[in-house]
Amino acid sequence: MDRITVESRSILLALVGSQAYGTSTPQSDFDYKGVFIAPKEYYLGFKTFEQKDTGWDVEPGTGLYPMLDTVKDCTIYELRKFLSLVGNNNPNILETIWMDREFYAYLSPAGEKLISYRSAFLSQKVRTSFAGYAYAQIKRVENHRKWLLNPPPRKPVPQDFGLDDENYKPLNKTEINAFLEFLYMLVRDCIEFLEPSEELRTLLLEKIDYKGILKQRPIPEELLPQVQQYTRATNDFIRLLHISQAYRQALGEWEAYKKWNVERNVDRKALESKCGYDSKHTSHCIRLLRMGIEILRDGELNVNRKKVGDSGYLLSIRNGDATYEEVKEIASSLFEEIKTIKSSLPENVDKEFLNEVCVELVEMAGFK
Repeated sequence: MDRITVESRSILLALVGSQAYGTSTPQSDFDYKGVFIAPKEYYLGFKTFEQKDTGWDVEPGTGLYPMLDTVKDCTIYELRKFLSLVGNNNPNILETIWMDREFYAYLSPAGEKLISYRSAFLSQKVRTSFAGYAYAQIKRVENHRKWLLNPPPRKPVPQDFGLDDENYKPLNKTEINAFLEFLYMLVRDCIEFLEPSEELRTLLLEKIDYKGILKQRPIPEELLPQVQQYTRATNDFIRLLHISQAYRQALGEWEAYKKWNVERNVDRKALESKCGYDSKHTSHCIRLLRMGIEILRDGELNVNRKKVGDSGYLLSIRNGDATYEEVKEIASSLFEEIKTIKSSLPENVDKEFLNEVCVELVEMAGFK
């Protein structure tokens, strides 16, 4: 969808990221997120569109948002996609409706109405969503630290894993994923024919992405005999699967290392070398965990960390003033706290309520 259409139908546009957190540096970018309501044919016809995140610097705009002409990071979500992410308590989405007023570049009456419901959008899903995003940050920190201290010397080759391009070729991604898809379907079929409670069935079939888990990392070696028995695969295939997954994982890590080494800027590279860890991701991890704990405890999302009083501390981490051991201990303590803190929030956001909000906002904006 073109920029003019998205801009002309926007109901909310917010300046997000470090500028809103109060943790920006002179080098920080200006990032924006927003919400728009698609034209009628996207609701009544077959057309679909979820978000616009490219083209801001090359497409003509309405002139209402000149700050987007050179922006590096801007995503404006179609309302239904936005509300689906709200229902999952996505941290980056929730914060767009908890901003201080000065960080909204635009709010229509429908945008104001959306913000008025923000407390009703919070649930105990915050516990897993914020902790999950924080965990992703800390995993990046660990990977980057590993590369800092012990960079891989060269690109892995099949021969490193007992494979041979001619006689004993590694399985390619398509072949591996086809087998994992088969394994997933076998597991799913077994679950569907069980007689657990409805809540357990929903957990196993909808709330846990088993397919994604299977494809994300190699099957542990100790589980291979059960996988072989379950799928009736041959010994040779299971062995080939095991070493092919190990090879593909090593290859993926090499590509990630190369990309990281090339894309990080000079200042960040120097800072990481000085303090021994990725301080930016570490700061994000600590912030996410603290935000999640505050939501579960108080029922409010505090975006502006200056008002909370920890922006200076988060900046000190960002600047590499704390040791890796210190921030690792703090993160471990916060992970434990977010897992155990009691909360009066509902378990989930009411899906029917989200549907009603969607209908109300579309009608407010004018269904045309």
